[in-house]
Amino acid sequence: MSTDARQRAADKIGRLCREPHDLVSLWQETTEVLATAVPHYWTPCWYTLDPASLLMTSHFHLGLAEFPPQWLAAEYGEERHGILDVVRSATGLSTLHDTADGEPANRERWQRNMTMGGDQELIARLRTRSGEVWGALALYREPGAAMFDPAEKEFVATVAPALADGVRRALLIGQAGEPEYADSPGLLVLNSACEIESASAGVRRWLCDLPDGDWDREKLPSAVVTLAARAFRHAADDRPGEVLVSRALTRSGTWVVLHGARLTSSAETRVAVIIEPAHPSRIYPLLMSAYGLTDRERDVTRLVLQGASTTQIARDMTVSAHTVQQHLKSIFDKTGVRSRRDLVAKVFFTHYEPRFRDNEQRVTATKPVRGGPWPTY
Repeated sequence: MSTDARQRAADKIGRLCREPHDLVSLWQETTEVLATAVPHYWTPCWYTLDPASLLMTSHFHLGLAEFPPQWLAAEYGEERHGILDVVRSATGLSTLHDTADGEPANRERWQRNMTMGGDQELIARLRTRSGEVWGALALYREPGAAMFDPAEKEFVATVAPALADGVRRALLIGQAGEPEYADSPGLLVLNSACEIESASAGVRRWLCDLPDGDWDREKLPSAVVTLAARAFRHAADDRPGEVLVSRALTRSGTWVVLHGARLTSSAETRVAVIIEPAHPSRIYPLLMSAYGLTDRERDVTRLVLQGASTTQIARDMTVSAHTVQQHLKSIFDKTGVRSRRDLVAKVFFTHYEPRFRDNEQRVTATKPVRGGPWPTY
């Protein structure tokens, strides 16, 4: 494939990821483009991850509606070159053949892949340019196929940030359309006169909490109007796919993030505005309530889940390595585990596998995919 053709494919994936999509539609449409630039066997396996913990929250693989339990056990057991290992790595991209020095046949992962016809596996981290990991992508090739070459790996690495942004936006749209929490995102669709054409169920509370807005009088907050006006100007300047982001302080004293983008599904120009809390992580309060962790123990746990070493944790938290080890001992006692690997597995199977399995059912029922750990009410 020529360099120009790959660039066109990358541009198209970027456009798709900037448009409002539900997550499964995004995966399906980008798969079609991806196949032209990086030929692969059958279909990719797409994953969403919680950026706070790097643990999986969903998967999408045509023909594999239910991820086998033993595969999940391997992902969060002693296996190497799993999703978690790659997303934690410096490069964020790896092939099974590379990690096995070209001889993967003795790896359990390769043996599992071969039961479905996949000899080669390429795993890529989907991380935004701001550093948040929202997903992962696995591509496969059948026995006898050419190896994934440097140009193909570079292409995947190039489109990964756009795909991460697309995942983030699709999860927001899903939560706005079917709110799960009191502070779930809200979605507005505005016409060119900045009038509301449609609104999700949870958006009213956000509009009432933003300064100088009045829902009853149909007066939008200035933060929403300003962002929408910028999106309409970008559409007029032939930059219709660009997603704009701004922050605003609410009347209740919390920060929210607003995302604005033109909708391209109709002839008349419309803009979608998503409003979400600026603190989307739900794993921190969960860890504290479920195990009685202190603030410092919670922070250590977060870094362990993300693969940080004792030295890295000490540097990040500005404490000694000895202090980190003391925190780890307390965390292990409170969570009932003996090692870091056990801690990761405990958190995943207790708080993320229920979400992972529920999302499998949601995909089958064409309902929005959820992010984050399983909710505790």
